[in-house]
Amino acid sequence: MSLIEIKNLSKTYESGEERVSALVDVRLHIDKGEFISIMGPSGSGKSTLLTILGGLNHPTTGEVVVDDIPIYQLHLEKLADFRREYLGFIFQSFQLIPYLTVIENVMLPLSITERSNREQVGMAERILERIGLKGKEKRLPDQLSGGEQERVAIARALVNAPPILLADEPTGNLDTKTGQEIMELFKSLNQDGQTIIMVTHNPENASFSSRTISLRDGRIENGAD
Repeated sequence: MSLIEIKNLSKTYESGEERVSALVDVRLHIDKGEFISIMGPSGSGKSTLLTILGGLNHPTTGEVVVDDIPIYQLHLEKLADFRREYLGFIFQSFQLIPYLTVIENVMLPLSITERSNREQVGMAERILERIGLKGKEKRLPDQLSGGEQERVAIARALVNAPPILLADEPTGNLDTKTGQEIMELFKSLNQDGQTIIMVTHNPENASFSSRTISLRDGRIENGAD
């Protein structure tokens, strides 16, 4: 049974009288534990597909079903609950809060839960140790290298133990060596059972994944199954 099922998905943007089709009749199944890369030229619909998968961008037509939940049939509050429970987001720009320490940044997704502060700290410490940042909990983001900041962003995305990790060009601001280290970390997370969906323009990054989806002009060219 697929963890994610995308059915006849289309997304059209309108600007005045102009209509632009970002996605056209996309059909896709993703199983639990897969590591998927989404590739394609600029404007192919990669980021649109990722935001729709993330419950952030309503499709024009079609359906997204995650763990038997048709997510765009949920009311806004329930959709927010779904994102919190099921998804971890990693962005190219890290999006860390500069005046919060490493551990405070990682704890942000836990702040709206009912867990005690001690529980939140423990969860954050465990994930930071797992991704190689033990001992740097009290540093500020500008006291870290780019690769370390990306690891903090990954820790923040994982601290709630979401079933699905969504990553948009996660090595885009990193040098080649550091990018390779981040991709090795992704591979390790996937080997531990984490489902990962990553948008990338880099074929070397895609080589770490178990399957690559190729998009062009909003349509899947290959890799759908």
